[in-house]
Parts: sequence; C-alpha cells; structure tokens
Amino acid sequence: MKQETANDYAERIWRVVDYVGANLDQELRVDHLARIAGFSKFHFHRQFTAYAGISVAKLIRILRLKWASYQLVFDPKRPIIDIAFDAGFENPESFSRAFKKAQGQTPSQFRAEPDWKDWAKQYQLPIPPRRNTMDVKITEFAEEKVAVLEHVGAPETINNSVAKFIEWRKSTELSPVATSNTYGVPYSDPAQTKPEEFRFDLCGSVTADVPSNPQGVIHKIIPGGRCAVVRHHGSTDAIGDTVHPLYSEWLPSSGEELRDFPVFFHYIERMPTVAEHEQVTDVYLPLKG
Repeated sequence: MKQETANDYAERIWRVVDYVGANLDQELRVDHLARIAGFSKFHFHRQFTAYAGISVAKLIRILRLKWASYQLVFDPKRPIIDIAFDAGFENPESFSRAFKKAQGQTPSQFRAEPDWKDWAKQYQLPIPPRRNTMDVKITEFAEEKVAVLEHVGAPETINNSVAKFIEWRKSTELSPVATSNTYGVPYSDPAQTKPEEFRFDLCGSVTADVPSNPQGVIHKIIPGGRCAVVRHHGSTDAIGDTVHPLYSEWLPSSGEELRDFPVFFHYIERMPTVAEHEQVTDVYLPLKG
C-alpha cells in the first residue's frame, strides 16, 4: 500500500471516530457510518475492525461510557438520568447495566468514589494514533502566575487530583475556569517513570497569591521566555503522539537548545466542556535564547 493511500485510509477511519464522538446522543447506524468513511456497507465492519483493532459497536459503547464517566465526576449536580440520555442510552437502567459491566461500579458508586486506575484500562482505544501536523512556531511566552495542585502518583489517578483542583477553583474566585488559563506541567515522561514517582502540576492562572486552603493548592510561576509551540488536536490521552515527535524530529533539526523547565501544556478546549475528539491543547517546549 502506497503511503498516500495508507494516510487516506487512516483518515477515513478517523472521520468515523470523530463523527461518533460528536454524536453520542444520536442513533449511529452502520450504513451511515460506512458512508462517512467512504466504504461499502458490506465491508465496513471488517475494514474498521481490521484497522482500528476494535469493532465499531465497541467503539461507540466505549466513547459513550467514557464521556458519561467524565460527566458523573466533573458535573456532580447533573442528574444521572440526563447523563444516560445524553450518552445515547434508551433509559437509565440500560446505562447503569452497561456502566457497571464495563467499570465494575454503578454510575452512583463511580460518582462518589471513582476507580480511575480501572477506568484507564477500560477506556484505552487500540486505534493507531492520528498523526498531528508538526506545525511548530517559536513564540515568546509571558510569565504566568499560577495556582497549582501538585499531583504525585500513577498517571491513571490524575483525575482524582483534577477533581480536587476543580473543587478549589469552584470554591474561590481566584482562578475561574471560564476566564483563566489552564495548564499542565509534567516533570517526566509517564512511560519512563515509576508510577509512584510521577509528578504533574495542575495549574490555573491567577493574579494574586493563593491563600492556605484545604485542597493543598499553592502558588507557583511558569517562567516566561522563548518556546516552541505546536497544537495538539484530540484526546489528551494521546498527547504523547505530539510531544515525542517534537523532541525526536523537530528539535534535532532546529538548532535550538532547551531551557531548564519542563515541556508544558496549555489546555484551550478540554473535556467535559467539549467532546474528547474536539479537545485542543498547545504544547510548549521552553528554549534558550
């Protein structure tokens, strides 16, 4: 298969994934999905499964339940019945059965005490990653004061820290989500770090120092300076597909040297405000000079 044809084939599959993610509350008919991909309806199931490593029916179920799990935890006042209908389930009972079968917890149990480690195992998609266009720009990042919740521990449990940080942001007007910038600062590659040693700062921009609080949020600064920046489209679970080429392909040929500060992420659009495939994240690589 020629490279151009392989890329086109992958894009057809990802058109289906994007469409499903944007229409979870709709009836998703196979013949319609086949037309979106530009495949014959007689071969679509086999073509999709062979490339994606997962059936289209399982993809739909996983994306619906993954979206619903975010709604359960990060929008705790939203009725479960509304989440069930918006996730494309006919009734709360079918939603609860499907959720418990996948997660081992009922929706109410997950909302109260989510098992994020098991969640991470259940909702990983085997689909080959979509390659983001490496459109790297050099920019001058302005120093940013931030409120920080320091996450230490397995990457799979970071959503526990996210929930705590959201709780702090909602309980104070120091860093409102709607009008403040949101950042993430990983201090190492999670794939190369022992789970108990993984560190990640959850950050929200502030204009004043952070007073003592029960969530343990503190004050830090993201330093200003030259940065290479590239935009990542889609799930932040796959952000490594943008970060790794930035180091392995762009940096060696750029003539640039790295500054003594980690790569960091600026979350432009983020779940649960948008669908997973609609997430937008700017990746910053601090440079000398």
